[in-house]
Amino acid sequence: MDRLTAMQVFVTVVDSGSQSAAALQLDLSRPVISRYLAELEEWVGARLLHRTTRRLSLTPAGNEILARCRRMLEAAGDLQNAVSQPQQAPKGLLRITTSTSFGPQLVRAVTEYCKRYPDVAVDLVMLDRTVNLVEERIDLAIRMTTRLDSSLIARKLSVCRSTICASPAYLREHGTPKKVEDLALHNCLTHSYVGKSLWEFDYKGTRSSVAVGGNISANEAMVLLAAALAGAGVAHLPSYAAAPYVASGELVALLPRHEPTVLDIYGVYASRKHMPATLRTMLDFLAERFAGEPDWQLTA
Repeated sequence: MDRLTAMQVFVTVVDSGSQSAAALQLDLSRPVISRYLAELEEWVGARLLHRTTRRLSLTPAGNEILARCRRMLEAAGDLQNAVSQPQQAPKGLLRITTSTSFGPQLVRAVTEYCKRYPDVAVDLVMLDRTVNLVEERIDLAIRMTTRLDSSLIARKLSVCRSTICASPAYLREHGTPKKVEDLALHNCLTHSYVGKSLWEFDYKGTRSSVAVGGNISANEAMVLLAAALAGAGVAHLPSYAAAPYVASGELVALLPRHEPTVLDIYGVYASRKHMPATLRTMLDFLAERFAGEPDWQLTA
């Protein structure tokens, strides 16, 4: 059995949702797809998929194996890329999406990338929702999360730290929270998708959380930033957005010893197969660039 091909078949079946779709995508017959799946299950000694006439679903073993198969396929792809056409310079169009709040951070990196690779054109799509990469013709999505869906193909690029902050005017009127539990007594400006009703913190390795609520929520950090600047309440903001306003005194960083949950920043893409040089070099560039981003973490 060609184990790498079997892994590719398994991953494609999961991503496409059916053996028929995987057969079409891989240009293989349905019986061949079934044979590869059966041989892979025999090799690992466990059933990987629940098969019914209506749908496929991962078994616990399949969910565990899926992430490992993705890593092994990515490593195999890296080996191939290392020796195939190393002289080929990236060129063409690359469509990238990210949130509105992260746009300014990303565009600075993209500007540097385009100076290095002048034959590449980048189309930045600012969206405050999760997109279907294939349907919306997106090459790369920059996403921030604590739990990445194991079915996604992604590369970790960096981390995103956050800060709890409020305007001086709000604090004069409502007081300054001295401990995490005090946040429950304040009007907290919450993100629709991240920490909607529960903010989590780390203090010297100890985790804590507090239930929060308020009269304003939004699905974009820049809206919450504007609300915090207007004195509406206490906000949980990414440090890259809050840092300039903390430095200018327009916002006050709160609870500096308690670090809000750190999000991982991923580059998510549709397929590892025959990855174009534009996408591969962009992922490498962003991983290098974001690893040293100085203004993503506020200093006390």
